[in-house]
Amino acid sequence: MDVPTVLILIGAGVIGGLMASLVGGASVVTFPVLLALGLPPVVATASNLVAVSAGNFLAAVTDRTSLPPFNRAFVGLILASVLGALLGAVLLLATPVRLFEFLIPLLLGFATVLFAFAGRITQWLRARASEQGREWKIGVTSIPLVLPISIYGGYFGAGAGTLLLGVLMIATEGDYRRANVAKNLVSSLNTCAASVWFIANGAVSWPQTLVMMAGCLFGAFCGAHLARRVPQEAMRVVIVVVGAALTAVFAWKYWF
Repeated sequence: MDVPTVLILIGAGVIGGLMASLVGGASVVTFPVLLALGLPPVVATASNLVAVSAGNFLAAVTDRTSLPPFNRAFVGLILASVLGALLGAVLLLATPVRLFEFLIPLLLGFATVLFAFAGRITQWLRARASEQGREWKIGVTSIPLVLPISIYGGYFGAGAGTLLLGVLMIATEGDYRRANVAKNLVSSLNTCAASVWFIANGAVSWPQTLVMMAGCLFGAFCGAHLARRVPQEAMRVVIVVVGAALTAVFAWKYWF
């Protein structure tokens, strides 16, 4: 690789790492760059997931005080994340991606709405449960929440972090920091599990992947520290804007 290519990969990695740790959606930057540099779509998808996996894990560990307690539910979260991502990775190498591509804008739009109205949705669900004489409770370790998104994350990954963040905001009653740290952990488990399958099947282009990974690590480290300091309301506005933009970008790409 020449110097301009290395700089492009590092720059895309830094931006992707920042986005991944703060809001999700790193693939909207990193994946197109790998395609533009000449990698085939499936190889670019696999290389992209491997490149961002370390950054997601670093972001989760950096703010580990906000992670869920290590108990049976946490172990279930890990298993659902890993098994779901492995299933998605197997599907990617075995089936066409057209159906998932068509669903991406719908999923991202849904996630953005969830994130924007997480607090109100939680209050409404709690009120409904109270009227029916039962307690409404759901947490970030809920397997029915994590498993389907993990499958999607291993299959394609674009926007999986944003989708996961939107759902987890409901589980945390609108607490951005708790939802974001859980999102980073699940995203890292997704990408690591899928990466093992892609590596075993020789689907990764290592020179581009390793250079981009270095940029992602730096960006994720900076993003994890920013997430602890940026006001939640400010991040809510940023994430809704990013989510809407991602929805528009992927709708234009896959629907028109």
